[in-house]
Amino acid sequence: MTLAFKNAVTGLVAIVFLVISVATPASAADRRVRIINNTGYTIVEFYGSNKGTDSWQEDILGYDVIGPYSSMIIDFDDGTGYCIFDFKAVFNDGEALTDFGINICEIATFTYN
Repeated sequence: MTLAFKNAVTGLVAIVFLVISVATPASAADRRVRIINNTGYTIVEFYGSNKGTDSWQEDILGYDVIGPYSSMIIDFDDGTGYCIFDFKAVFNDGEALTDFGINICEIATFTYN
């Protein structure tokens, strides 16, 4: 191969990598968050609603729970592309904690203390 051909191929490869990196949509962000329960109570219900909704939707845990001093990974990818979510955790003693404006695209864990 000639030097000019090698340079052309190298330039073409660089352009392809640039196009791929620019073409990756923001919606490809990882929306999995480890919910950590560092309390002495069990989380019996958990809700995560994106900023585009006006209701809590359904209990994400279903029949599962997050026991005291344990955790669970929840995938918040609901297909909307939203990164900002509100969380609501309901504990077995009836107490509910709500947190608003959580950027799930920028965090990997969320802890209840």
